[in-house]
Amino acid sequence: MVLFVAAALGLALMGGSPALAAPALSSEPVGIDVSWPQCGKTLPKQPAFAIVGVNNGLANTTNPCLAAELAWAETAKTPAATSQPRVALYVNTANPGLKGSWWPTSNAYQGKRVANPYGNCATRAFKACSYMYGYAKAYDDAVLRGVRNPASYLWWLDVETENTWQADKSANVAVLEGMTAYFTSIGARVGIYSTGSQWRQIAGSVSSASPLAGLPSWLAGAGSLAGAKTNCSLPGLTPRSRVSMTQYVSGGLDYNFSCR
Repeated sequence: MVLFVAAALGLALMGGSPALAAPALSSEPVGIDVSWPQCGKTLPKQPAFAIVGVNNGLANTTNPCLAAELAWAETAKTPAATSQPRVALYVNTANPGLKGSWWPTSNAYQGKRVANPYGNCATRAFKACSYMYGYAKAYDDAVLRGVRNPASYLWWLDVETENTWQADKSANVAVLEGMTAYFTSIGARVGIYSTGSQWRQIAGSVSSASPLAGLPSWLAGAGSLAGAKTNCSLPGLTPRSRVSMTQYVSGGLDYNFSCR
């Protein structure tokens, strides 16, 4: 995450840096999320669960420490201390449109023709191409970035205003639906990470018929464990969604509380 995760964390792997601080209430079964800003630092061992960022801050990049951070994540407690999976992944999302370094021109990607609910991207229908962009980025995350057995993970879609989005919120939703379509096609689970305000700015109101409806929500924004617990009672980001997990900052690190 850029705003609440990547910039705030200051964790990471490898040696050469002192171990990072424990959470304010270390007796709580809390998780930790990490990504590219944590390269080169020592992470606390055996969190209750771990979430690893696949990208390097942008949707079309790879976290250079992905393999090492996934190895660290496997130190998470066994059996799982909460209802969260021991290890999950998160990916950056965006809708750069025609200004992106790559933009789809058809309903096919990597030799596969994709059923597109928004029509034919070959006609330059923007929502159709947005859907294909999301599908393609999810494919890249699962297949090209070095994740083994991608179907076994819960993939969180990181939706933040720091990434590039269109003024057309329905097109932004189409990107996220395309990503969800790919991940679910391989049998993986999907969730959405954001804050209520950022989600409204990027996606707005999502139809109850959207494949995003009912996906678990991971809410950022708390400054303490108590605040994270309180945020568990907030509405989910999409219709029929429940808040599964909340994030808070303690000692310069980002921790995550599994909502009961």
